[in-house]
Amino acid sequence: MTHIQSLAASWLNTVARFRGVAAVLAASVLFSGCGAINHSIYATTGGVLKSYSKQHAVPYLMGTDDLAMGCAMAESLSPLLLSFGRVTDDPDQLAVALYLSAGSCADAQAREYGLEAAAAMRNMNAEAAQDAMIREKRAYRLAAERYFKGWQRLNTYYDHIGEGECPDLDDDVDGFIYFAGLLSGLQALNAEIQSTSSIGVPKNVGAIASRASDCLDNEKWWGAPVALKATVWAMIPGAEPEGEDAFARLRASDRLAEESGVRLAHVFHAIAAQNKGRTQLLKDLIRNHAETIKEKPASGDWAFVDAMATEIMVSMSDMLWVENTGHRTPMGQFGTFWDDPEDEVETMDLDSIL
Repeated sequence: MTHIQSLAASWLNTVARFRGVAAVLAASVLFSGCGAINHSIYATTGGVLKSYSKQHAVPYLMGTDDLAMGCAMAESLSPLLLSFGRVTDDPDQLAVALYLSAGSCADAQAREYGLEAAAAMRNMNAEAAQDAMIREKRAYRLAAERYFKGWQRLNTYYDHIGEGECPDLDDDVDGFIYFAGLLSGLQALNAEIQSTSSIGVPKNVGAIASRASDCLDNEKWWGAPVALKATVWAMIPGAEPEGEDAFARLRASDRLAEESGVRLAHVFHAIAAQNKGRTQLLKDLIRNHAETIKEKPASGDWAFVDAMATEIMVSMSDMLWVENTGHRTPMGQFGTFWDDPEDEVETMDLDSIL
């Protein structure tokens, strides 16, 4: 090979090497560009979904009364919607509402297992009762975990809940999500206790939520903020301030709830009565709730919350019925009890259905 041929071959090899490097660089730029574009698209999509969920999805859901669909939505869409926290700001506000709803799903399942356990105990079926109680505790643990995540997201978004100045709540959705977070904290503690296991819920959550409830207008929010506070007073020894009467506050909150068509305060009152072992008061509260839902329709904007309150009151009625009769509240008899005078209870003709 001549000197010229040797130089030419060297030059061609150099060019080939540079072409290879250029191809690698071009591919690198191309794919990194795709990644950047994808990240931008994901972030934009996440922002749009967060805004849409707050402005439309949450208000729409609150205006419905199908709790089962609300559960399905919260449990199925939470991973999708919350995953956008990987590519943009964490949707902490949205997470509060989603975890409260998902927690209430597990809570409802726990109550179902509790009814099964009570029925089995009444029938002297120890094995079935024990199995149902185990499932009940597992469901309460799941509920506690979900509720606690909602409480944590609330604290991440607003910071120092129950301390210092109240946060700026720009609209009704902000106010509702703030209250939902307080309720999540209280429910997390309650569910953890019911599960008989520990997931790390601070024992002062009730006191913090009670203080933070002062940031909400009690009349605007159906008497529920004061009802929450009064329930904490009734349940925690020494929590009731001097000169206060928790049950008087709960009665006043009941009236606001009934006027508004969002009867969540009834649930707080019933929980306090149940905790104190005041069965007759609990029965009276269930009767009153049953009467008011016939007389006053649910608020159109907050039908979901009212329906949730009714579901919980029905579950309390069911437990009383199961413990005393072996079956749940008969259809059409919510607000009545097995020991009522016969002229007040619609009897069922079993022969007609056999």
